[in-house]
Amino acid sequence: MAGRILRLCGAQVLLVAVVALLALLLLYPIVLTVWGGLSGGDDGAIRLSDFTLEHLRLVFLDPVLVEGLANALRIAVTTTVLSILIALPLAVLGAHFRFPFKRALTSFVLVPLILPPFVGAIGVRALLGREGALNALLGTDWDLLGQGRFWGIVVVQALHLYPIIYLNATASLANLDPALDEAAENLGASWWRRFTRITLPLIRPGLFAGGTIVFIWSFTELGTPLMFDYTRVTPVQIFEGLAEVERSARPYALTVLLLLVAVVSYALGRAVFGRRGYAMYSKASRAGDERALAPWAGWLTGGLFLGVTLLALVPHVGVVLTSLSPPGAWYGTVLPESLTLHNFVLALSSDDAFTAIRNSIVLSIGAVLVNVVLGIVIAYLIVRTRARGRGLLDALVMLPLAVPGLVLAFGFVAMTLRWPFPQIRGWLVAHDLGQVAEFFSVVGTVSPEDPALVPNPFALLVIAYAVRRLPYIVRSTVSGLEQTSGELEEAAVNLGASRLTAIRRVVLPLVLANLIAGGLLVFSFSMLEVSDSLILAQQRAHYPLTKAILSFMGRLGDGPAIASAMGVWGMALLTVTLVGASLLLGKKLGAIFRI
Repeated sequence: MAGRILRLCGAQVLLVAVVALLALLLLYPIVLTVWGGLSGGDDGAIRLSDFTLEHLRLVFLDPVLVEGLANALRIAVTTTVLSILIALPLAVLGAHFRFPFKRALTSFVLVPLILPPFVGAIGVRALLGREGALNALLGTDWDLLGQGRFWGIVVVQALHLYPIIYLNATASLANLDPALDEAAENLGASWWRRFTRITLPLIRPGLFAGGTIVFIWSFTELGTPLMFDYTRVTPVQIFEGLAEVERSARPYALTVLLLLVAVVSYALGRAVFGRRGYAMYSKASRAGDERALAPWAGWLTGGLFLGVTLLALVPHVGVVLTSLSPPGAWYGTVLPESLTLHNFVLALSSDDAFTAIRNSIVLSIGAVLVNVVLGIVIAYLIVRTRARGRGLLDALVMLPLAVPGLVLAFGFVAMTLRWPFPQIRGWLVAHDLGQVAEFFSVVGTVSPEDPALVPNPFALLVIAYAVRRLPYIVRSTVSGLEQTSGELEEAAVNLGASRLTAIRRVVLPLVLANLIAGGLLVFSFSMLEVSDSLILAQQRAHYPLTKAILSFMGRLGDGPAIASAMGVWGMALLTVTLVGASLLLGKKLGAIFRI
């Protein structure tokens, strides 16, 4: 009894420590960002007497900023709707019917995840630009991306994000009890009536879970609008306002509005779509039977899966062809006039490109190491202990999926402007510890023309990557612990092993596959992280991969080709990662992309 009480007290203390750490690294940056947009003071101190809505009011008085917010909402809503229209039919067909090559075709649905829309925009520009392949093929002079940048952003993002909704919808359909559908069919209900009155209401929470991720992701996406030169959208306006962050509250106010819209949209969506309107067994009483389609219907269904996959691969094809083209070899022609592998060599050998890849690898490995430790501790506290506050801890861990990445990135900038960072840096400088002081320098407050004064953001980037991707490894580890009996651990303890030894020798080997899968996802998504990289890295020597890709896109001559080659290397990395994670987690992969 005494041992159990001691274990409970130890778990409680550990939970409080983890919650405090997450509060510092997750809630504190958000609070500082919000206060920066709601404070009338100039010293950055948090005093209720300084509270004001004046900065928000000024945003709404600026028609350009209002237009940017409206455009961001239009992009998010349209992208989410289009993603659902693509994913839901595929999920229903894949869950209920058998058709030729089903296993391979349903696996191909995940392929679009291997290329961020930020990089895919390069390929779309090469294919659909005024001098692109489509105009060359048709002999036209359409300015599709000049006049239709909005739709270019929406389509690129939807073709990348629909697998997230597909994964959640498929998981929800797998949990449905087929007896409900069969009972309605026996009563004479048509397939459409059964789908709209039974299936759709029951999978609504799953659709909401995936749709929320897609909405927030597309609402706060920074890289894709930048690639399409679509500047009148709030994330780009925040990015462009980074230079005035110390002397103006406008970037803070815009970030607050971005967060507010995301939170309100999530709350409304959960109230309308996420609530469970119908009672259902937590799990199906038996597995549903897959129905064999008629030969023509089976081939048509397979063709639908293949067609969507090929359409989603269009940006990938454009990126690959651009990476294989010498400068000027693909201009006004259907295909490049010549091909070369030299761009891939440059993407690994040129100083800027190699430095960026090395930086991203180091940063991503750092994020993985941090998250593996935190993931094991948090998952164990949630699943295997009775410490109070486990629900709060679980909610905090999943918060990065609901909070826009741009808000968190801007929050880390705000954190460097507040206590204790300036004080630490002042003490270090006073003691002639200049190199260490770089880590505590203020992002965005020094002149980029003086490389010696530009801060080294590596510490913040590792933290930012780790916080943003923590939900993936926690969800993966929780899934493994839930499938592992706690009796094995207790048996080891009863045989004389300490609790730590039992965890190390019994628990960790049993959840190792889940840890590896979560770690792979953390590594790959950190390698291709956009918001944190673009905002926190201000000096070329500190650029991660995505910031370097954006930089190369602005370079004349071979810049776009090198950027594309770097994107292809990223695609290859993410392909291996997702295949490995899918093999290790199977159908539970969708739980990682769920709030």
